Amino acid sequence: MSKRYVCLLFFICLISVNADTYAVNEKPTILALSPHVVEMLYAIGAGKQIVATTDFADYPEQAKSIERVGNYASLKIERVVEIKPDIIIAWKTGNPDDDLQRLRALGFKLAYSDPKSLHDIAKEMLDFGLLTGNYQQAQKAATDYLEKLENIITRYKDKPMVPVFYELWSHPLSTIAKGAWPQFHLDVCKAQNPFYQASNSYPQVGIEQVLTKDVALIIQPLSVNQVDKKGFNWHKWTTIKAVKHKRIIQPDADMLHRMTPRVLIALEQLCEQIDNTRAYYHNLK
Repeated sequence: MSKRYVCLLFFICLISVNADTYAVNEKPTILALSPHVVEMLYAIGAGKQIVATTDFADYPEQAKSIERVGNYASLKIERVVEIKPDIIIAWKTGNPDDDLQRLRALGFKLAYSDPKSLHDIAKEMLDFGLLTGNYQQAQKAATDYLEKLENIITRYKDKPMVPVFYELWSHPLSTIAKGAWPQFHLDVCKAQNPFYQASNSYPQVGIEQVLTKDVALIIQPLSVNQVDKKGFNWHKWTTIKAVKHKRIIQPDADMLHRMTPRVLIALEQLCEQIDNTRAYYHNLK
């Protein structure tokens, strides 16, 4: 059992004891400024309080009918002023800072989503539960999430490493390194990332660099929101081990990359696919 898991369970119990002190008596209206914030709010029972959001907020199904007031690049400030949400929940690294500062200057109450790890999703559910008046449901959701996450971590913690290439984007060809959100998934699944030590978290790489690595599996996440839904064409690069053995997978990028409880579905599937690759090469020996 990880120390982080124990600490978060203690945090849940501590806040639970004092929940009445922090409880919001009414259900405030919310402007949720990212798809993952929308998902998080629905997970804790606050979905009906969302009065507006941004583009690509498409889960759960009810979210598709919520009014849009912008995207990652810009927000419709005048419309936000007309809607007058009680709380604005922004994505700290995914919303235009100038627009957020304007909204703060106009007197709006801002809160931020900024998970730094898979465990932080549970903490954010608790924080948003207190903020929105949905603490009890948030407490249950956070506890369930932590238990499922810990089960996945335990299941794979002693598995031998599998060298993989994580294709974050195809043109230009980009991958991940330490500090990147998908790297946490690889850590749990015991997948070795040859670009882990790159100087930034989301480095661009050349095909020549990939050719020099002993890549056993290529992970090529795709989103339903991608226009062409095509990744890099690996099939002609048969000198790459993963290509030679047809070990290329295409997980759901929306589930895998959004910082919500639903990530555990994608994480479990990813770990299983990596484990299948692990078994495949073991059987070749």
